[in-house]
Amino acid sequence: MLSREDNETLVRIGPQTPMGQFMRLYWIPFLKASDVTPDGQPYRVRLLGEDLVAFRDSSGRVGLVAQACPHRGAPLVFGRNEADGLRCVYHGWKFGVDGRCLDIPVEPAGSPMCKRMRVTAYAVRERNGMLWAYMGPEQENPPELPAVEWNLVPETQVAISMRIQECNWLQALEGEIDSAHAAILHGRVDVGGTINQWKQGADLTPTFECVQHDAGVSIGARRKTPDGQNYVRVNQFMLPFWTLVPPQAQFPDLSGHAWVPIDDEHTLCVMFSYTPAQPFYEKTRQVFKNGHAGRETGHHSDGAYEKRPVTEPYHTYWSRFNRGNAYHFDYAQQVSKYNSGMPGLWIQDAACQSGVQPIYDRSQEHLGTSDAGIARTRRVLLEAVRQLQAGTPPVSAAQPGLFMKRAVSITIPAGGDWKELGAEHMRAEVGKDFGYQP
Repeated sequence: MLSREDNETLVRIGPQTPMGQFMRLYWIPFLKASDVTPDGQPYRVRLLGEDLVAFRDSSGRVGLVAQACPHRGAPLVFGRNEADGLRCVYHGWKFGVDGRCLDIPVEPAGSPMCKRMRVTAYAVRERNGMLWAYMGPEQENPPELPAVEWNLVPETQVAISMRIQECNWLQALEGEIDSAHAAILHGRVDVGGTINQWKQGADLTPTFECVQHDAGVSIGARRKTPDGQNYVRVNQFMLPFWTLVPPQAQFPDLSGHAWVPIDDEHTLCVMFSYTPAQPFYEKTRQVFKNGHAGRETGHHSDGAYEKRPVTEPYHTYWSRFNRGNAYHFDYAQQVSKYNSGMPGLWIQDAACQSGVQPIYDRSQEHLGTSDAGIARTRRVLLEAVRQLQAGTPPVSAAQPGLFMKRAVSITIPAGGDWKELGAEHMRAEVGKDFGYQP
């Protein structure tokens, strides 16, 4: 368990908080590039507790600026995006993607006010269909984008989805580095479905081993196999909010999340699945987009969003499965078919992570041996934040190559060293295939 003080340190991410300052040292994936078009409607964003608006100007450059006009606080989401700038609808003040004021039509010609005025603006980069924001202190000279493999392979090899989750970022993240829950939460009462055939379902009491590295933690879960070998699944946590999930045997792909803090009580869940050396399976892509037989996969389906007003942050990514409607829980289904009684993978995870409250009091927990990865990840985060407060920034924020890692699912001799036997498979390289049979 955590003390209340440490819990507060980890989940509070506003501009003046220790974790908020830590997060701002890293590039943050925050929007699909297709969500903003040249001279198109601005898009409301909230990141790390800051209210912002994204827009793409006439020249195709993307701006991420404060939501409130610095004149009288009018919402820039209502601004008119024209002629390489965003013009406030209230008095016509116009701002470029760099935050500079370009025009104040209601002031006298030659007024120095225009040159003085700026709106807060953050550096934005675009790569492979995703927009990234850097909110740290080095706005004129930000670090390089992280070399996360999913955003380096061709777009034809990747499936990406986004959704809002109603809890703090760490509660969401911890579900994905917990390798003990999958076969239980996602399994079925009957014998149908592919999940009941997952290899990890054959041994529900894995042993765990965690290995810390410069980018985060490798979390190995070792299970016995019927033929006397060991099946080892290694999840990866990478600072500050990345998780990588091992592939399954059927249609193997690599997947994971960026668990991006919107504010203290909401998380932008950016999920990616990709094949490292071939086009992504088209059938799987369609199942991700459309769901399967009325159920959700690990990805949020396109038809299950609940569109909200444009003034609400991420108005196109709120789900109709949420705490307010109990995630469509059905007790009859739980008794007869699905362990969870809920319609799909990500919904089951979200309900367990968010269902009690947005910020759970972790001092009330009772952790077991299966929680080794979660406990280690918390310690790594707390230590990294404390080091930053003492003047030592994290090395991974400035070394993009440290993120070239993979999660793996390997079968090895009983008692074998997964760190040695899986070392090459855990090293990401663009164009390199799995190198083993998941």
